[in-house]
Amino acid sequence: MADQGILTGEGVLLDTRPASFASRMLGALIDVVVVVLGTIAVVWFVGVLGSGFDDYSGRIFTVVTMVVVMVIVPTTVETLTRGRSVGKLAMGIRIVRDDGGPITVRHAFVRALVGVVELWLTAGVVGLLASVAHPQGKRLGDMVAGTYAARVRGKATVHTPAMMPPHLAGWAAGADIARLPDGLALAVRQFLARARVLHPASRVELGTRLTEQVQAYVRPLPPRGVHPEDFLAAVLAERRDRELEAEQERLARAAADTVLLGRLPHGIPDPPH
Repeated sequence: MADQGILTGEGVLLDTRPASFASRMLGALIDVVVVVLGTIAVVWFVGVLGSGFDDYSGRIFTVVTMVVVMVIVPTTVETLTRGRSVGKLAMGIRIVRDDGGPITVRHAFVRALVGVVELWLTAGVVGLLASVAHPQGKRLGDMVAGTYAARVRGKATVHTPAMMPPHLAGWAAGADIARLPDGLALAVRQFLARARVLHPASRVELGTRLTEQVQAYVRPLPPRGVHPEDFLAAVLAERRDRELEAEQERLARAAADTVLLGRLPHGIPDPPH
């Protein structure tokens, strides 16, 4: 699996899983070190330039520095990198939406704003407790923003091929199923492979969306009431079987043509083998 994961046409990162507690903590520790060192450097530099600040200017500078460090910088970094700070990049994790898609400036801003309280004002204690208690390791900022930390680097997972649902085998055998676009077929395969670990609401939404797209390539449609995931699995399984059969026929024809072309001209007997 590539380090960036697999993005569908809707910008949904499917092949992800929640990052481990250790990865999140190490990534957060790296980020804290980077922020502290950067803040010290900025304060020292500005202090040298503005050593003549009066008390009022000094308080304004302090407030501005806190806003920049706590809100503006995290929001900007996570927005531009689509959820990857220095620490997250080092640990191979990324902040993604609950449906697996890349975060936007709104998600990054909410995470940073809530982080002022749960990370900075409480020295990270609230964020740590929330992360330990939540099954996906979410801190409060993730719960409010609808995001979580996903692991996007590691060994590729070998997924089993889609299996034909028995109750749809008869329908699929007689249906006209066109070849799906590569991007759509990839999105369906990844969705079926990861459906069990997706957030329930995201699973229903993405399954319904993919079903609507795939239905444009299928006639007639399956009976009413068929579960979207069963329909998608049936389409993939039937297309795979048909393409395998067509490839076997092509190879057989190619072998026969090779034998025919290898024969001597008409009237000249082939040499004995």
